[in-house]
Amino acid sequence: MNRFCRLALLALIPAATLSFGVPGALAQTPSPAPAASASPAPAPSASPSPAASAAPAPAATPSPAPAASASPSPGPTAPPPAAATTPAPVQTADPFGLETTIEPKKVVMVKGTANWDSAFDTLIDAFKALNTLLDKQGIKPAGNSMIVYTSTDDTGFTFLAEIPIEQDPKNLPKDMSIGKSPEGKALKFVHRGSYDNMDNTYEAITNHLDDKKLEAKDTFVEEYLTDPLKTAEDKLVINVFVPLK
Repeated sequence: MNRFCRLALLALIPAATLSFGVPGALAQTPSPAPAASASPAPAPSASPSPAASAAPAPAATPSPAPAASASPSPGPTAPPPAAATTPAPVQTADPFGLETTIEPKKVVMVKGTANWDSAFDTLIDAFKALNTLLDKQGIKPAGNSMIVYTSTDDTGFTFLAEIPIEQDPKNLPKDMSIGKSPEGKALKFVHRGSYDNMDNTYEAITNHLDDKKLEAKDTFVEEYLTDPLKTAEDKLVINVFVPLK
């Protein structure tokens, strides 16, 4: 666990061929002369010769086009219109440095200290203790579990584990109490993944504060949107709130 990111945060607080007329050429070609006969040719008659008056050969007459069908031949069938589909939802990016206001909530809390090497296990133990208390008294949480970091150093940190409630539990152990969660203006960041990989998130937060020349308070809050007691560590989703001065 990179404890220096939290330490720095608290200290601040990131071509076509030409064709000739074929029919015309054929018209200019002379007809072949009739074959010579042994007897002298008869005198020309007033009537044109059979060759001259003969009707054009059937082959020269274009064949009549086939009769049109009563209904035109159908062309290629057009494909049916595509079925309307619902567009896939667009996944928006998680907010990074979103200005927001934290609303205070009544919580049951327990104080604790942790070393960086075993930080997440310590936080889980704190949440288990709070949930055991509430379960025994039949009280349901009224919101997401939270961790409030109150101080950090090279070896570890102190914290408050908090669970929002609407009904006050009774017979609290000495290390537990009822109070209010932090409130006021803050910047909101989102972390996804394991607790150990939050190093990158806190480094980015520190850089964001530096770039924007913002001053944070001496605390920050993690809100666990996924239940840390039931969710695989690499599937955690955590809101990180950095209160501003």
